[in-house]
Amino acid sequence: MPHDTKALAIVTNYGVEQDELLVPVRHLRDDGVHVDIAAVEPEDIRTLVHDKEPGETVRPMHTLSEVDPADYDLLLSPGGTVNADTLRLRGEAVELVRAFSGTGRPIAAICHGPWLLAEAGVLDGKRLTSFPSLRTDLVNAGAEWTDEPLVEDDAGGWHLVTSRNPGDLGPFTQGIDAALRGAAAA
Repeated sequence: MPHDTKALAIVTNYGVEQDELLVPVRHLRDDGVHVDIAAVEPEDIRTLVHDKEPGETVRPMHTLSEVDPADYDLLLSPGGTVNADTLRLRGEAVELVRAFSGTGRPIAAICHGPWLLAEAGVLDGKRLTSFPSLRTDLVNAGAEWTDEPLVEDDAGGWHLVTSRNPGDLGPFTQGIDAALRGAAAA
């Protein structure tokens, strides 16, 4: 990746699925990407494993309201049922999604993460995947849902990378890499 590539992961302070946040963040950092994690509040982020067991605690670098989406090349929306359901009610998170999609920069969302994209109203005509329980919500938001480990879509002038669950993190991180390479080449 180009040395000045930056990614932004957005989460709530409780309930993000540990591996859906930390595996992509560590992968990107290992590739030389500067990754910031922004949360609702400046306090520690309590991750969960399988939506119930306590996971690692992570310190956010920023709050959602402090970040400027123009500073980043990719937006990461990890899952976790509590995280995703809470995050989609946060206006600043919804606006970050709209800012990225409106300027053509890629968004990567896994598991329950696409709920935020549905709330932002940016899924019309997009092909994607997610945790299966979101299918109806995403279809009602205008998306075409499919059950695959990785779905990438360029409809609407922006690149969307989606995966179903933590078991798909290998393909998901590969899709993120491809999205960033494509954005850098554009």
